Amino acid sequence: MRVLQTIFVFIGVLFFTGIIAFTFLLNGAIHYLNLLFVLSISFFLLFTCLIFEWFKTRQRKVLFSTIIGVAVIFASVAPIKYHYKMSMATVDAEINEYNYEPFVEQNKVVKNDKKATLQLAEPLPRLDGATAMYPLYAAFVEATYPKKDYPYYDSEVKVSRTPEAYQNLISGDVDVIFAAAPSESQIKSAEINGLTFDMTPIGREAFVFFVHHKNIVENLSLEQIKQIYAGEITNWREVGGANDSIRAFQRPADSGSQTTLEKMMGDKTIMEAPAEDVASGMGGIIHEVSQYRNYKNAIGFTFRYYSTEMVGNKEIQLLSIDGIAPTKENIRNGTYPLTSEFYAVTTGTKNQNVKQFIEWIVSPEGQALVEKVGYVPVESF
Repeated sequence: MRVLQTIFVFIGVLFFTGIIAFTFLLNGAIHYLNLLFVLSISFFLLFTCLIFEWFKTRQRKVLFSTIIGVAVIFASVAPIKYHYKMSMATVDAEINEYNYEPFVEQNKVVKNDKKATLQLAEPLPRLDGATAMYPLYAAFVEATYPKKDYPYYDSEVKVSRTPEAYQNLISGDVDVIFAAAPSESQIKSAEINGLTFDMTPIGREAFVFFVHHKNIVENLSLEQIKQIYAGEITNWREVGGANDSIRAFQRPADSGSQTTLEKMMGDKTIMEAPAEDVASGMGGIIHEVSQYRNYKNAIGFTFRYYSTEMVGNKEIQLLSIDGIAPTKENIRNGTYPLTSEFYAVTTGTKNQNVKQFIEWIVSPEGQALVEKVGYVPVESF
């Protein structure tokens, strides 16, 4: 009878453990699986010992508790490390696009001081762009588009990441995108579809590198940056910092910042990006570029406006490059070495309003709005 009870307990534990494990995998919580397994076995052993009345002496109770306790502690290491990592600040955190949705009450969109000379009517240019560009072209929209709802996820004015924005432009789903220059693969993709990118510079931005705010390294030369991302400099001690390995994070391929890094590196080959295991939707494991986490030995990169204006993370510090800080003034006067233009990009749209919309953006009136939003207007150069 006791044997049957044990078998039933074992089957029950396996059944419920399987359901919970499958649920964890679907939600990407693979870090808890070892702990779940240990707890399941522990409950099974506990019920088995109770059924067979094994806990007759104090020594047996202490032995059982000690073994189970040690197993649970070891199994808890992965979840603890995971929560520690997730608690770290990241400049790559997602922003709330709703805050910049045009014409939404109390949004964060910068307003024009007076009514724009250009007031568009149907057909309105269909817009998309990089996340960091959304506050800017949302300001263009509030200045020149008719007042109505423009949901960021499904309207004439939406926002996605750089790779998706370029793909939407190539497929003809949008008329204009606002983004950094395209990657080689994006240019080839356009050529395959018989298209070429018409790129109008509308402003300038600094490409910045950042580290933990307690990192004593505050400046790197451009050559040192290249050597770090080529894997030639691997310890902060080599550039005047602490004796600690460098965790050089990268961004996914075809993102605006990763493309900028590739162009900055020139002939130097970028080392393989650090990856992490991520559970896919059906429980499989895929490899993705690790998201930046603000470890004390980490270094990452982005664009100045995104890090300072949109994320505003006080846990990081932006590095000077060759002794020049990435300020708006140094972008304007051309002394900061890593500045680049960002663009309004088209592929020959038939919408007659696109041309006048872009002409207004590069006009003194549009460039004044670029300045007011927080970017450096292209007319400064």
